[in-house]
Amino acid sequence: MRELSLHVLDIVQNSIEAGASRISVLIEEDLKKDSMTIEVEDNGRGMSDERVKQAMDPFYKTRKTRHVGLGLPLLVAAARHCGGNLVIESKPASGTTVKATFRHSHID
Repeated sequence: MRELSLHVLDIVQNSIEAGASRISVLIEEDLKKDSMTIEVEDNGRGMSDERVKQAMDPFYKTRKTRHVGLGLPLLVAAARHCGGNLVIESKPASGTTVKATFRHSHID
């Protein structure tokens, strides 16, 4: 759980840096569907389809404070390792939604 909370913190920081004035965090467990979902939605500047693809590349970054951008690539790896996935929906000037799903019963 600590690692997941750090991923949420990283995504929220990205939202702030994208100029978001509204950030929504939803964490939902559904035992009947055997799933856990983490969703972060913002009203920041958003990204083009190309930028969304770049965001999943661990060697692409826009920040000046780090040499690599491992946040989203590590989160997608964790989600897939636990039988889930990560989806990013974004449009320029319309904000971004990052949704990670996990199989709840996975040992990790």
